[in-house]
Amino acid sequence: MNFIKTAIAGVYIIEPKVFPDARGYFFESYNERVFAANGIPNRFVQDNQSKSSYGVIRGLHCQLGEHSQAKLVRVLSGRVLDVAVDIRKDSPTFGQHVAAELSAENQRQIFIPRHFLHGFSVLSEEAVFAYKVDNFYCREAEFGIAYNDPDIGIDWGIPEDRIITSEKDRMANRLQDIPDER
Repeated sequence: MNFIKTAIAGVYIIEPKVFPDARGYFFESYNERVFAANGIPNRFVQDNQSKSSYGVIRGLHCQLGEHSQAKLVRVLSGRVLDVAVDIRKDSPTFGQHVAAELSAENQRQIFIPRHFLHGFSVLSEEAVFAYKVDNFYCREAEFGIAYNDPDIGIDWGIPEDRIITSEKDRMANRLQDIPDER
């Protein structure tokens, strides 16, 4: 696996070694020892999956406080723009984001540490998205920031009139609303 550092410390793009043959391909998507040797010692406790159509934006979401989650995300089918936003108030990259295209073709993954918002937009007709988290979900710890917060300025790669999102995501907080206790 190739671990690529991004502009924000702790966020990695991970490219697996894919072994194609006449039957298709094989690759290792996760190996705890390899990840730990590359600075990612997190132990994952839950896997999640979603299916969405073109124009869907899911995010920006996180869990706060002791329920914060690191995520290892990837696409099983289709293509998405995946986004991680640094919400560590003491970080020199607070409010900045990393965006990368993930697809079934490129097999890339992104590791997102705790105390980051996460979201993605679907760029293909539909996409199946899967991710691991290192802490269990807690409804009371949910927090979100609107996908179109001008203080973050994410280009989701979707025309505004084609965006599909939940009411909850449209009415979410702004970056300036992040509580001191994350």
